[in-house]
Amino acid sequence: MSYLDQVRQVNPLVHNITNIVVANFSANGLLAIGASPFMAAGLPEVEEAAAMAGAVVLNMGTLDELSLEAMLRAGQSANRSGVPVVLDPVGAGATAYRTESASLLARSLKLAAIRGNAAEIANLAGEAWASKGVDAGESAGDIVPAAERAARLYGCVVIATGREDVVTDGKRTLLVRSGHPLLTRVTGTGCLLSAVIGAFAAVAGGGVLEAAAEAAAFYGSAASLAAEAAADLGPGSFQIEFLNRLSTLQSGSIGELALIREREQVNRVTP
Repeated sequence: MSYLDQVRQVNPLVHNITNIVVANFSANGLLAIGASPFMAAGLPEVEEAAAMAGAVVLNMGTLDELSLEAMLRAGQSANRSGVPVVLDPVGAGATAYRTESASLLARSLKLAAIRGNAAEIANLAGEAWASKGVDAGESAGDIVPAAERAARLYGCVVIATGREDVVTDGKRTLLVRSGHPLLTRVTGTGCLLSAVIGAFAAVAGGGVLEAAAEAAAFYGSAASLAAEAAADLGPGSFQIEFLNRLSTLQSGSIGELALIREREQVNRVTP
């Protein structure tokens, strides 16, 4: 059974500590794929919420001292309970505070996955790539070695999104080609992908690498169908159609719309 079908069958609870810009979109997106969102960020309840969830997603979009403390507490509680944790290091590399906070979370918690754009992942790997807020911008180099290095450094699966998504555990690397440029015209699409990866991780067991690759392929496939349905209507209509396609796209159609290929090990760069 595909991971998507398992999500729709299990209806995992995904605890999100996310940002004020995307909370509604992320919750609706999780509902659309068949998961159950829980948007709890208050310090008195984050540990309890994390312990009972299927996955915890920590998003640094609107970072401050309270949200950072909430993310640390939720992540530690999830670790104690064996709940997978996904980190979205929004804006890592853009400011010193964000870069240091992302590193703190990644070093302090046992993560199942980190999902970010090229600049965010490169900065977590110790490379000073330019970052424009939460936008990826133009890549300053080959993201694959940086993603693999970050995966080894933090002992988790790393997903670096871009024209071709890189999904790696530091030993094995999958490249996912799917999606549509309109994803960059709607705020929160990267944040929602992190939440979707959280839902897939909730049912993945030990197969987080494969689950994350399927999540990225599914997500990009829904985007391409949504762009076709919205035609020339613009990003507002695309956003609505995207939620529709996340709900209706069947796992058997993903292979027709997305390509997942394995990167040859001989080409990898080892630090």
